[in-house]
Amino acid sequence: MDLATVGIWSLAFTHGDRAEARDAAAELEELGYGAIWLGGSPGGNPSGDLVTAAEVLAATNQVTVATGCVSIWERSPDRLAATYHALPQQQRNRLLVGLGVSHADFVGRYRQPYHTLRSYLEALDAVTPPLPSTARIIGAHGPQMTRLAAAKSTGVHPYLVDPAHTAWARSMLGDGPILAVEQTVIPHTSAQAARAKARTMLAPYLKLRNYRSAWLRGGFATEDLAFGGSNRLIDALFAWGKPAEIAARLTEHHQAGADHVAIQVVTDAPGTFARQAWRDLAPDLFTT
Repeated sequence: MDLATVGIWSLAFTHGDRAEARDAAAELEELGYGAIWLGGSPGGNPSGDLVTAAEVLAATNQVTVATGCVSIWERSPDRLAATYHALPQQQRNRLLVGLGVSHADFVGRYRQPYHTLRSYLEALDAVTPPLPSTARIIGAHGPQMTRLAAAKSTGVHPYLVDPAHTAWARSMLGDGPILAVEQTVIPHTSAQAARAKARTMLAPYLKLRNYRSAWLRGGFATEDLAFGGSNRLIDALFAWGKPAEIAARLTEHHQAGADHVAIQVVTDAPGTFARQAWRDLAPDLFTT
């Protein structure tokens, strides 16, 4: 699965206008982005029916399409595998199924997420035909999940992390497994305005135990997670500024061991396609 070095992660492909989604996907491919991540929000994961993925795949020719991430609680392994294999081979060759355990706040039957994910991946191996490990990636942050992802999938897709986490994840994965990190960006040169926008976006995630645990494990203090997040936390998790400054953050991730960085441009509504920002960023990302 060729993700290239940089892709776009966007809620708009799962929440926005379907016709614009197809048009935007084709433009992203022309701009040089190597992957399009169909984003999910807290409590609103990409559907396991893969309909949106099929639409984006049909609108493009080469770009990889990934889900970020389908909740394992919402679609059984056999149904997910069957849906995957119902797609044409040419589309399956470019489809990366991102899987995650979601959060206890949104899943009433949330129990033993590690063991449930392991059983889910084993079931994907056992179903006929299987959903191959090379076509799935795990939204993992902690050590157990990261090791499981390395053993049972093509790699990990951490979300809302800094380059220090990227270096840690690479040390856990070793060589081979794909490390595809999400980097949230705000193309704004005012620190005050950028941090305010970042805090608005971050607010629902600060309530979620999985993210809080990951940030505390990564060296942030409890006070960094209070009052909307400290400047230290905000500046670590969000890249803001001019395109060249944002591109520099992506370079930090790559130098820390990331194979791929998926850029999420913060927008005012989940259905908004940040097309001008994607265009503005491209020259600094793909110049030789």
